[in-house]
Formats: sequence, structure tokens, C-alpha cells
Amino acid sequence: MRSFPAAATLALMLAAAPAVTQAQAADPAAQQISRFDDALLDTMKAAKKLGARGRFQKLEPVITQAFDLPTMTRFAVGSTWSGLSPADQAALVRAFSRMTVATYAHNFDDYGGQRFTLDPQVETRGPDKLVRTRLSSPGDADVKLTYRMRQAGGTWKVIDIYYNGAVSSLLGQRSEYAGTLKNGGAAALVKTLNARADKLLGA
Repeated sequence: MRSFPAAATLALMLAAAPAVTQAQAADPAAQQISRFDDALLDTMKAAKKLGARGRFQKLEPVITQAFDLPTMTRFAVGSTWSGLSPADQAALVRAFSRMTVATYAHNFDDYGGQRFTLDPQVETRGPDKLVRTRLSSPGDADVKLTYRMRQAGGTWKVIDIYYNGAVSSLLGQRSEYAGTLKNGGAAALVKTLNARADKLLGA
């Protein structure tokens, strides 16, 4: 199990998995997070047997279902996005998605009694919903997670994550990516994200 990152690091570097979620939550956005947590738990329990690449293969469809990765990529890239060609935008979505899954595959590498508690009270903010959870790890302080969710194709999906009430993780990513985009454009950021994914997977 790996430690939680600061908000300025990658948005999806969760370092532990839930043991139990409140699957009975009635709100569809909360149900999405509950299913996501359960899938992560299954992966964690088989983490050693699967290995990093096996975890990647298991988690890729799970993350694609729970997260609106194209929207998250656009948010992380920021104002530069609108000036990019469709081909560059598509390449960035692929690289961002691969890096995201690789991050989970790398960090969800063991299970030691962690547990998520899902708050059944879901807050609505305009078109979005906020689903709050508390991550409990034996011997560590609880971590508060807030998932910002929005409907995509009729399904509620994550578009940002807030750790312990801090600034959004995607704003941290945007700051991180800005220099690469300025100096090398979309191609440089695609290369950076893919290299990071390779490293996380042990390539």
C-alpha cells in the first residue's frame, strides 16, 4: 500500500482500497462510486497474483466506466485544449487515460484492511453532484475524498477528486502540465504521460 499524494500530484493516485462500501445508497452517483470501490477491492485482494500489468487490464474497464476521462483530460490541459487539433486532443485523451489506469495499477498493489465509508448524503451543485467518502486505513488517519460527478451519456461519472477538502486534483495537474505544453506542445505532454505510465507499470 502506497501513501496518499498531495493535491498537486496526479489526480488519481489513490493509495489504498476500500474494504466495505455502502452499496445500498440510493443516489445513482453514489451507486457509481460504490461499484467502483467494490471493483478496486477485488483488484487489491488479487494484487500480488495479478501483477502491475494484470491489475492494469482488470482496472481499465472499471476506470473507463466510473470516470469521464475525456472531460478530465480537457480540464487538466486547460485553455490550451481549444487550440489543439482533434488528433492532438484524441492522443492526449489516450495518454491521460493510460496514465490514469497505470497509476491505479501501480498504487493498488496490496490490501491491509482499508475501508471506504460512503456518505449517503449527496450534494447537488448545478449540473454536478458531490459524493463524499472516508478512507480508513489501520494505523493511519482517515482521508476524506470528495468525488465531483457529472452525467455523461446518461451515466454519472467522476470529473474531479478533492482530497481532504483541498483544491481540486485537476487544478494541480493543470499546473504540472502547463510547462510541458508551453515548451513542447501536445506531443511533448503525450510523450511525458506515456513515459510515466511505462514507469508505473515497470516497462
